[in-house]
Amino acid sequence: MSDVVRWAAFSCVLVPVVLVGYGTSLAGAAGAALGLAAVTAACRMLLRRSERGAARLLTEEPSAQHTPRVEDPAPHHAPRGRVGAGAHRGGRHAGGNTPVD
Repeated sequence: MSDVVRWAAFSCVLVPVVLVGYGTSLAGAAGAALGLAAVTAACRMLLRRSERGAARLLTEEPSAQHTPRVEDPAPHHAPRGRVGAGAHRGGRHAGGNTPVD
């Protein structure tokens, strides 16, 4: 087991103990432990998937499919700001300076 998984398992045990020590019910502490265990399992799965993907990329030989290509830059847009008569579009108040109740 890696250090990350050891610390996660430690926190899954420590957090409910601390919660019970500070007066949380056993059911609440058990719920917290189950939630932490679920998050830990999901993170462990994602970490393993990431490590496998990185290892696969390192062992893979470069081919013509993986050559980087330069794409066209994004088209330029008009500046966003208060320009012209249509500067005050939308908003919450459609009317003039009427008070809101």
